[in-house]
Amino acid sequence: MASNQGSDQGKGSTQKSDNQSSQKAPAKRGFAAMDEETQREIASKGGQAAHQKGTAHEFDSEEARRAGQKGGEAVSRDREHMAEIGRKGGESRQSAARGEQSKAARTAGTSEQQTKGSTRQGGKSDE
Repeated sequence: MASNQGSDQGKGSTQKSDNQSSQKAPAKRGFAAMDEETQREIASKGGQAAHQKGTAHEFDSEEARRAGQKGGEAVSRDREHMAEIGRKGGESRQSAARGEQSKAARTAGTSEQQTKGSTRQGGKSDE
């Protein structure tokens, strides 16, 4: 009988864990239960009221610089992201350089044609 009781206890503990895993998270309430648009509207009204009242926080240039630096540090920790940014920058620079080269070649070709055309227009040739 003692062995039966031990196996019953094992079943009971399994049932408890099954019940715990099947329980849902508590339903969202209040602000969290609202859709994003409603949340934005309410937050916007709060921000407007704070500005009218004069209690809204406004960044000075130093504080903004520190916040930007902090964000930059956080982003730069992601090495894969930084590598992707570098590749895009290199691609952009290369394509810009190629564009300038082709533009310069076209411009040089056009000025050569204009020069040749001007001697022909005069009716005299260098021959």
